[in-house]
Amino acid sequence: MEKGNQTSVSEFLLLGFSSWPEQQALLFVLFLCLYLTGLFGNLLILLAIVSERRLHTPMYFFLANLSVVDLCLPSSTVPKMLLNIQAQTQTISYPGCLAQMYFCMMFANMDNFLLTVMAYDRYVAICHPLHYSTIMTQLLCASLVSVSWVFATLNPLLHTLMLTRLHFCSNNIIHHFFCDINSLLPLSCSDTSINQFIVLVAVGLIFMVPSGCIMASYSLIISAVMKIPSAQGKLKAFSTCGSHLALVILFYGAITGVYMSPSSNHSSEKDSATSLVFMVVAPMLNPFIYSLRNSELKGALKKAVGQTKTFSQ
Repeated sequence: MEKGNQTSVSEFLLLGFSSWPEQQALLFVLFLCLYLTGLFGNLLILLAIVSERRLHTPMYFFLANLSVVDLCLPSSTVPKMLLNIQAQTQTISYPGCLAQMYFCMMFANMDNFLLTVMAYDRYVAICHPLHYSTIMTQLLCASLVSVSWVFATLNPLLHTLMLTRLHFCSNNIIHHFFCDINSLLPLSCSDTSINQFIVLVAVGLIFMVPSGCIMASYSLIISAVMKIPSAQGKLKAFSTCGSHLALVILFYGAITGVYMSPSSNHSSEKDSATSLVFMVVAPMLNPFIYSLRNSELKGALKKAVGQTKTFSQ
């Protein structure tokens, strides 16, 4: 049963942070700094991995792909948010909203898949170190990333195509800073039960299954590490997983806060702030988390920065 009049909506209003009118200038500076820091850091990671042959290994191959995703994920939302703050408007066109939703979902899914693949890589490195090079071949690494991109592309395409069959009436207010599918569905005056079912199934498959694989990998990793006799050996083994585990906790913690908490606990400000963690903050922190205690990457980064300075001169 359809509700309201059948006026077609040509644009939406993104009201994620509009309840803080006096802080708009501060929010602009904050989001711009976070965005530029993330861009600069991930570009440096990519430059370091590509230019240093010692880093042409499976772990850094996956990290390079993660850096590409972490360049694209905030780029799908932050520039539009900054433009709206600067222009003192909250509008986004209907096609622009669908496009933003598609790319946000695609890169978030890819982030999720890459974290899962990287967990498997750490499992093989720690639990089967003697067979690591024979298991993690170039073909397998390329296949894992390629399959991840295929699923990451097809899943949001399904949601986008299903969304185009819905009719949107006079209500065009999205209480979020980007076009999120959970914010769009309630605005439709069409029957959204099929869409909601597909979203529920997708969340189960796209996030629960990979997170289960990550937990299984780390259960096996912890079991293997605990069998190492020396404390120094245990610390060294755990240190190889620390950076990845920090990103997993950050990413899945934010996802859980937005999409898997009871609806009674949701508010526009809370959802927007929590979404910022995995949409903007996590991509920004990725280069720092991975380079902080990684001597190989530190050396490659210093070399890359030195080459950049030399080229600029």
